[in-house]
Amino acid sequence: MLLLPIFISSLCTSLGALPILLVKNVSHKSKDTLLAYTAGIMVAASAYGLIPSALKLSNLVVLVSGILVGTFVLTLIESLLPHIDLDHSNHSSGNSTVILLFLIAMSIHNLPEGLSVGISTLNNVNSIGSLVAFAIGLQNVPDGFLVALFLVTQGIRPIKAFLLSSLTGLIEMCAGLVGFIFGGAFENIVPFGLAFAAGAMLFVVYKELIPESHGDGNERTATWAFIIGFITMILLTEWFR
Repeated sequence: MLLLPIFISSLCTSLGALPILLVKNVSHKSKDTLLAYTAGIMVAASAYGLIPSALKLSNLVVLVSGILVGTFVLTLIESLLPHIDLDHSNHSSGNSTVILLFLIAMSIHNLPEGLSVGISTLNNVNSIGSLVAFAIGLQNVPDGFLVALFLVTQGIRPIKAFLLSSLTGLIEMCAGLVGFIFGGAFENIVPFGLAFAAGAMLFVVYKELIPESHGDGNERTATWAFIIGFITMILLTEWFR
């Protein structure tokens, strides 16, 4: 029962991904719009969530170094992976490199969150562990849908998109268990991890998602979708804070 908050928080990712099983075909314009919407959410999550949290828990040096290291690591991974540029006139199948980078960024994003839940559950003073798990669990619902939605726009079948989205939740669960078992040993790593995740997510947004959404003549629609996605994430963050 003591570990229940960790499991419930992580399973919320799968809960959020469930509606993707109802999605059928995604049109060309809708794909660009959803990519831009995803980019807006990720930028807001970084700028409005991860970065302020990292700064609150540490200092400017940790924040800047975490962002730079996160960006460098994703740059390194992207340069080592075989990269096939999409022909923007045909989006019948997704770029495996883009998909992998996105999944890596979202998984990195879940690591410090999982550690936070695990550490808070271990030090459950005044039910703080349950509160942290509840807050992050609520945030994981739209996160799960976001991951699954992006994968569907890249040509992944809905059932596979659901399973891959759930996998990012499983990674968070493992991080939560590590935080619970080792406790304070990882407490000081959380702020750097948050900044690292922000850098990784911003890299994927600017390097992959925005260019993909602006290559087919849907720039204006994609721009509005980006802004709406950005605002959506801010509203969700404030709602569940």
